[in-house]
Amino acid sequence: QVQLVESGGGLVQAGGSLRLSCAASGRTGSSYAMGWFRQAPGKDREFVAAINWNGRNTYYADSVKGRFTISRDNAKNTVWMQMNSLNPEDTAVYYCALDFGFGLARNSVEYDYWGQGTQVTVSS
Repeated sequence: QVQLVESGGGLVQAGGSLRLSCAASGRTGSSYAMGWFRQAPGKDREFVAAINWNGRNTYYADSVKGRFTISRDNAKNTVWMQMNSLNPEDTAVYYCALDFGFGLARNSVEYDYWGQGTQVTVSS
């Protein structure tokens, strides 16, 4: 089993920044990709960003490209997402997810484990 725990969410004003963390534990092994998704009220869960197992390849949704940065430290089994220039449209519950497949997937069905989510609220 794998456990994912997100942290770092909160309330921030438009234009501000937040850094989300996702700590993985359990039977993760050493080769797994990670992704971040978000779900706003009344909307479907959407892909935000993904990173491959060694951190050398990343992939972003167009809506966050240039504002969000995903990174990881395999020694700490932790993935981060630095979110800058936040706007109210970024308000959502953010989920991290683990993928034992090829990685950099934007389809949520490709991911094997999910965290419980962390709320991000951006005020105007």
